[in-house]
Amino acid sequence: MQEDLFLTKLTSMCERSTEKGSMWVTMKQSSMKCQARLKKMASKGEPGEYWCLVCATDGKRNISTSVAVI
Repeated sequence: MQEDLFLTKLTSMCERSTEKGSMWVTMKQSSMKCQARLKKMASKGEPGEYWCLVCATDGKRNISTSVAVI
């Protein structure tokens, strides 16, 4: 999901959960590449690309997006 759409849906999910219920937001760092390729890049002195997977749920709806970590 695109970041702007994710934020819009996250906002509406927050508004619904303040009236009743709860919601959870989780984040997980990911390289989106295998470990062997990351080690090869590190040995060459190239920076690795890392992403953060952001997920939110209110128990009924799940939304997620990935964001580049600089």
